[in-house]
Amino acid sequence: MLAGYIFTGAAGAVASAAGYQTMSPKGQWYGRSLVGLRGGSRKLALTYDDGPNDPHTLRLLEVLARHGVQATFFLIGRYVTQGRDIVRELVNLGHVIGNHTFSHPNLIFASLRRTRMELEQCQRVLADAVGHQGSLFRPPYGGRRPGTFQVARQLGLEPVMWSVTGWDWKQKGEAYIEQKVCQQVQGGEVILLHDGGPTGFGADRSETVAASDRLIARYKSQGYEFVTVEQMLLEQAGDQAASFRQG
Repeated sequence: MLAGYIFTGAAGAVASAAGYQTMSPKGQWYGRSLVGLRGGSRKLALTYDDGPNDPHTLRLLEVLARHGVQATFFLIGRYVTQGRDIVRELVNLGHVIGNHTFSHPNLIFASLRRTRMELEQCQRVLADAVGHQGSLFRPPYGGRRPGTFQVARQLGLEPVMWSVTGWDWKQKGEAYIEQKVCQQVQGGEVILLHDGGPTGFGADRSETVAASDRLIARYKSQGYEFVTVEQMLLEQAGDQAASFRQG
């Protein structure tokens, strides 16, 4: 009887942990993904999900240009078809684009066949818009299941999650977003913000634009450098190669 309780408890703990890993941004059970650099790094990566979005992506681009910062944008394919000019502008300004699926489903509940279709369709519209597809992927809501990242890698996409979130979808003001980010930053983080919303083109992200301005000014004054996710991946690969040689 006792053994049965122990087994049931252990099975429940494993199931609970597995469920947590489907949404945990730092979880690695269902495949390796970038969440940031090792602690103590003086580099930060700003990432924005759910765009392109009119007019707030363009206003965000103005803020980034004023500070001389490049960011990474994970784009929803169906919005790319509505905002091709916005996507072209962010690429022309040196920002990095990534795949955020075509229609923003929670991939926990999507078959791997549906996942592949979502990613392929987004890649096609990105190529149509700017002539290239990008090589990064972030799952909507951070949701994934066994095989999700494998499908992405089969399509040449590198999974990217995050280590800091500004909770900007709560729409509690720019000071709230700034506070949430500052509570978590220690160095080397990938920061999750949103320039759009999954329910419709034209979502109000004015608070995120204002908070981004404040965050960049704050951390630049403290000696931090803002980089793209691609730059972080290159640095991570270099660190891993160095560790392998030393080992």
